[in-house]
Amino acid sequence: MLALTNCTIYTGFEVLHDRALVIADQHVQAITTIATLPADAEHVDLGGASVAPGFIDLQLNGCGGVMFNDAIAPATLDIMHQTNLRSGTTSFLPTLITTSDEDMRAAMTVVQGYRRQHPHSVLGLHLEGPYLNPKRKGIHNGDYVRSPDTVMMTAIAQAGADTVRLVTLAPEVATAADIAKLTQAGIVVSAGHTNATYDQAGVGFSQGVTMVTHLFNAMSPWQSRQPGLVGAAFEHPDVYAGIIADGHHVHFTSIALAHKLKGDRLFLVTDATPPAGTTMDSFIIGGQRVYYRDGKCVSAEGTLGGSALTMIEAIANCVHQVGIPLAEALRMASLYPAQAINIADQYGQLSPGSVANLAIFDKALQILGVVDMGRLKRFQAADHPPHFSMATAPTPR
Repeated sequence: MLALTNCTIYTGFEVLHDRALVIADQHVQAITTIATLPADAEHVDLGGASVAPGFIDLQLNGCGGVMFNDAIAPATLDIMHQTNLRSGTTSFLPTLITTSDEDMRAAMTVVQGYRRQHPHSVLGLHLEGPYLNPKRKGIHNGDYVRSPDTVMMTAIAQAGADTVRLVTLAPEVATAADIAKLTQAGIVVSAGHTNATYDQAGVGFSQGVTMVTHLFNAMSPWQSRQPGLVGAAFEHPDVYAGIIADGHHVHFTSIALAHKLKGDRLFLVTDATPPAGTTMDSFIIGGQRVYYRDGKCVSAEGTLGGSALTMIEAIANCVHQVGIPLAEALRMASLYPAQAINIADQYGQLSPGSVANLAIFDKALQILGVVDMGRLKRFQAADHPPHFSMATAPTPR
């Protein structure tokens, strides 16, 4: 049993001071006063740092030098998870972008097996494609972009939401039956890489699409005479939207406006690729070489190919560049994505019974450590002393 003390606690709903957070058996047991801490709890003095629910990334292609599409294997997920922890992300959806049926089946098998051992780090698979509009495919490999077929849609649905948590497709290329097959299996369907008109987008939402993938990017834009998918997403208040807050995919002013319109339905994603958490300068995605330069990932033709963003950087950008309060920016990285995929009863908040995945950070929004499935991990820069310490025995009352 651990008791985190001397900290500010962001629960997802409140900001608490002079409280301690008690962790036992990989779950939050209580948030209580120092005077009422269990006598057998091992105290960890966080030295005035802040604690928040661990961040949840619903769109992560790769990081730490690896790409899930390139190596569909448990070892890839291990590297992605360990890299994520350094930026406060404790749970994620490995994202498989447009590829073959064989690779999609392999990814479902790998994720299903991995989740038996690591259910709180990998929350399921995000299939981004291949059922996209070729006019909005972006960096995705056009050779594999195709319309839904009964055999694969059935296989995805049979895998279920515990394996495939999220599917991104273009609603104009899918039928109502395609969407229903996924949603009836509990799988969240998101509109992305789509050229849907405003009317087509509305039909998709009425058929069960509840989210849009990387708002503003790779979709029909909001124009005066043609509101497109962006306009439809803004008009439907219950539709969730992921957004890449790196300043390259979306202008910070657009993020501010989107937040005013979507509120608690807007959440952060990184859309990260192998350079995230590394110093590498190029990689292959969608059959093209992408270069990491000046903070962005672009192909030789200038097409954006994911990002090198980390979640704590996205939060910092929202706070410092967009003007979103810290408590809200933290919710955009934890509570709101959890709500978007219907897992907020266990993740994205700190309350008795929730999974003990936590991010620990300082006033400069530097990640000092995490609690990963109930286990404390401290990070220390070479030129800085430890930021918090563990007591060798319970603190006397």
